[in-house]
Amino acid sequence: MKRELAVAALISTLLAPAAYAEDPIKIGFIAELSGPPAVLGTDQYDGFMLAVERNGGKLGGKPVEIIKEDSKLRPEIGIQAARKLIEQDGVKIITGVTFTNIMMAVLPRVAEKEVFLVGSMAGPAPLAGARCSRYKFKASWQNDALAEVMGQYATEQGYKNVVALAPNYQAGKDYIAGFKRYYKGEVLDEIYTPLNQLDFSAELTQVATHQPEAVFVFYPGGLGINFVRQYHMLGLSKTTPLLTASTIDGTTLPAMQETALGVKGGSHWSPDLDVPENKEFIAAFKEKYGRMPSQYAAQSYDAALLLDSAIAKVDGNLDDKQAFMKAMKAADFKSTRGKFRFGNNNFPIQDMHAVEVVKGDDGQVTLRRVSTPFKDHADAYHAECPMS
Repeated sequence: MKRELAVAALISTLLAPAAYAEDPIKIGFIAELSGPPAVLGTDQYDGFMLAVERNGGKLGGKPVEIIKEDSKLRPEIGIQAARKLIEQDGVKIITGVTFTNIMMAVLPRVAEKEVFLVGSMAGPAPLAGARCSRYKFKASWQNDALAEVMGQYATEQGYKNVVALAPNYQAGKDYIAGFKRYYKGEVLDEIYTPLNQLDFSAELTQVATHQPEAVFVFYPGGLGINFVRQYHMLGLSKTTPLLTASTIDGTTLPAMQETALGVKGGSHWSPDLDVPENKEFIAAFKEKYGRMPSQYAAQSYDAALLLDSAIAKVDGNLDDKQAFMKAMKAADFKSTRGKFRFGNNNFPIQDMHAVEVVKGDDGQVTLRRVSTPFKDHADAYHAECPMS
């Protein structure tokens, strides 16, 4: 009998570490990971994983498992990915989400299951206003903001008239609406193009006919690369300043190179921001991935830091949803962009900058902040959100 008890005690001792091992918190990551937009989703993913790996595979001191899904720029695929992550994988948090049409499709399905969505890119206007959700937090921006700052910049530069171009979907409409909100001159024309269009020769001929004092565009990823190259090839960059949102960044400049010199853009982040956390992030990203990060990587890195702070505050107990909401709202982390806090609609209140494509000291094209038209800028829709 004593021998059996001793064996039982030994087995219990050997199994004890496994019994106390923590199950990882499962986090779903949805983004564009294939086709031309993959450069955006990849930068998001790499920025997020950099923070996770620097924390030893943990967030908030708890082990995490990141399960990634490709939404393939198709809302129905995004919905399928969200359902799979929630119903099969059992995630309690979803992050990423690259394009606005995917965010619009995914959020209602995520929120109805009381799963938290920490977006690190798309910020549609409807979800900042009347359709805001307490389960959604944005670590990036509201779409309009990147364009609003360019509208203010264009006004400050004294441009009397512009032509605006964007893809024909929710984000394109948000960006042009944002630009017009703060631009005091005349918009001679608004040109909307199909989301998959890569040849802009007809539209640029139309722009040249108007002879505007400046042009404003929103063309992300490969769309932006083609647009800027064609703009330069037609000689418009010599005569007409190009103002942009989500068009010039670390994902597109390697392909644009000198054709983008002088192009201005609106951003909440810049590689030259004098913020200790930003310098540390850039150095770590370049060491790990061998390239300069974009704003998408920076805001996704911030999304991981936001989760890190919130998970720690609730000691990993995500079942207490009210406590986790409060912890997220506190935004108790040091952002790569410096100041960061949430408004009532869980969208950021932050500084917005005008940046320019220049040649750096190493001869490579990069971004440099030229002004900060908005300090502590809140989005235009927060008053419509019923959350306080």
